[in-house]
Parts: sequence; C-alpha cells; structure tokens
Amino acid sequence: MIPVAVVVTALLAGLVTWLQGSGIQDDLAARSRSALDAAGLRGGEVKFSGRQATLEGFPAEEAGRALGIVQGVEGVESAQASGGAGPVRSAPAPAPSTTPPPSSPPPSSSAPPPAPPTDRDGIQAELDRKLAAAPITFEPDTAQLTDQGEQAARDLAPLLRDAPDNFRYRVVGRVADGPGGRSAALKLSRNRALTVIRLLIREDVPPDRLLAVASASGSDSGGGDSDRRVEITVEQR
Repeated sequence: MIPVAVVVTALLAGLVTWLQGSGIQDDLAARSRSALDAAGLRGGEVKFSGRQATLEGFPAEEAGRALGIVQGVEGVESAQASGGAGPVRSAPAPAPSTTPPPSSPPPSSSAPPPAPPTDRDGIQAELDRKLAAAPITFEPDTAQLTDQGEQAARDLAPLLRDAPDNFRYRVVGRVADGPGGRSAALKLSRNRALTVIRLLIREDVPPDRLLAVASASGSDSGGGDSDRRVEITVEQR
C-alpha cells in the first residue's frame, strides 16, 4: 500500500503543478491580448510556453510594435515573432529642400556638429559619453524615472533611432540588493529597464531593437545613485 500512496501523491502534485502553469499562461495570454487590443493590434495571436510569448499572424509592419507591447506586460520574460515577420523600421527622413541657399549667408561663429557615428564602437562611445554626463536615474526603490533621468533617456533616442538597423541595444537596469532580497532587486531592475524601453519606443526607437536585462549589484550601500540607473550596451544583430 505504501508504494501506491507514493505514486498517487506524486501524480496529484504533478497535476497541481500543471494546472498552475496553465493558469499562469492563460493569464499572461489574456493580459497580452488586452494590451494589444488597446493599442489597436487585433490581427494576430499570442501563445505562451511558460512565460515565453510567441506572436503569430501579425503583419510585418506591426510585428515590431506588437513585440514591444507584449514584452512590457508584467510577468512576461521574453517575446518573439514567428512566421517571418520583418522588423519595423523608422519612417524615412524628409527629402532635403530644393530651395537654393542665399547668395551671401551670414558668417557662422561655430563649426557644424559632427556627423553621428554609424559603427558599433562609435555608437557605444557616444552612448557612454552621454550617460556619464546625464545618467538615466530613478526615484529610490521604484521604477519611476526622475525628471533628469527621463530627459536623459529622451536625449538618447535620436542616436539609437538613427543608427544602422543591424544594431540592437541591451537596456540593463542597475539595482542594489535591498530588504526584499535578490529576487525583489532583480524584479525592480527589470521594471526599470522596461520603463526606459517604453519611453524610447514612444520616441520612435524600433521596439525589436530593444532588450530589457535585469541586474542586481549585491551591494549593501542602500541604493546610491550608481545603483539607481540604467546602462545601454550596443550589440551587432
């Protein structure tokens, strides 16, 4: 009788685990569908395996936006598109004016600004320079940007948006371990990265080029400015 009881207990435990996992997937799918419907994207499906989402049936011009929306749903670990949907690209720059310049332009007191970098090392160096001068910071123990942090993120958007589309960006949230332990720190870290990603998407940075990454420092410093920031790393796709 004892072996039979052990087998029955194991089967019941497996059934409970399966039901819980199915419930999580159904909840994530429902909330993802609601977020897509609210954004006017009703042409595709969202399926889940655990917390990993797969998007199917979205037109190529909507796939990148749909990925960004689903990735931003609380509890979703990652999202990918199937069916060969191509990346969403920024709108082309307007054509230059054909109006001829005046015959005697006023003298300029300063040199024209340098062209933005187009190589990986150049883009990374410019990102690092801008973030060192104006870091993307948050209010303590929250995923809410400070006023200065929000402006710093907006100032980075043109550099990321106009770079060649064969690059993508890892947006890393930095958080010190706090009273909630490492698990809570990692959750806050990811939420900070997602906050910056949502702002960049509103500034027309293609969502399929942005990846949220969580990182807890393990510091006991109490969360100084260096542990309330976001870093961005350029990667080749």
